[in-house]
Amino acid sequence: MNAKQVAEYLDLNEKKVYALANDGLLPATKVTGKWLFPRAMLDKWLLESCHHGALTDRLLIAGSDDPLLQMVVGEMANKLGSTALVGYTSTGTRQGLAMLSKGHVDMCAIHWGHAEEAALRHPALIQQYAGHKNWVLIHAFERQQGLVVAHDIAECVNNRSILPQELLASRWRWAMRQEGAGSMRALSEWLHNHACTLEMLNQVDVCNSERELASCIARGQADVGCASQSTAGEFGLGFIPLCTEAFELVLPRNIYFRTLQQQLLQLLSEPDIQAKGDQLGGYNFARTGSQVWSGK
Repeated sequence: MNAKQVAEYLDLNEKKVYALANDGLLPATKVTGKWLFPRAMLDKWLLESCHHGALTDRLLIAGSDDPLLQMVVGEMANKLGSTALVGYTSTGTRQGLAMLSKGHVDMCAIHWGHAEEAALRHPALIQQYAGHKNWVLIHAFERQQGLVVAHDIAECVNNRSILPQELLASRWRWAMRQEGAGSMRALSEWLHNHACTLEMLNQVDVCNSERELASCIARGQADVGCASQSTAGEFGLGFIPLCTEAFELVLPRNIYFRTLQQQLLQLLSEPDIQAKGDQLGGYNFARTGSQVWSGK
């Protein structure tokens, strides 16, 4: 549909249609400089705009991978049974935001660098995506990010027979994450500090989640990769910390108060869940559940 047809369909002024499209609030795409609006996505947008959305029996999450968030989603799914759909797929930060922008998911998990810089980095990243003016950013937790390695390598690093930067040598096999993952951002910054680039590493595999990366190392197919301390703890692997990062959740403001969204945020604050996080290692729950940014 073109803008004129959409204006008639929604009973809006045509200028208002263009304004909504430019702000990323209407599902639209530009073809040869002209706005086009998919009818099916417009109908979905209408449903989602009514009474906090019609699809209140689902919560689809994409973005960054985290073992504790996977655990929370699993617990929710088990309790809900067949009454609702709760799903979580690890796509990496950037792809998750792209999916949220297109309305394919309801929430996106992100991490993009050091925790002390998250208040600037995360909003700057989010604002690159259409629809961000309707988004809010909720702090889930801080976690340790670093190098996941086999235990014998970790012991060598701990007794200083191997320095962390020596893992850049060609004899060490690296498992990588996909482009756009927050782990790749963290790794790239650490490499830059050691005058190294990703291309200089002996890359043996590309993994689409932190769990896949840890499994690759646990099975002896790689020696080192970048992931969270909790991922290393889940697989019983060694860990070399590089930084503390903020792990946060992005979701549309108009669905923030839905039951499933609030249940997930509540579970992250539960003592039993946080105790499981402490067992995995590397978490800080001091600001869990706090809103840290809102689009305008």
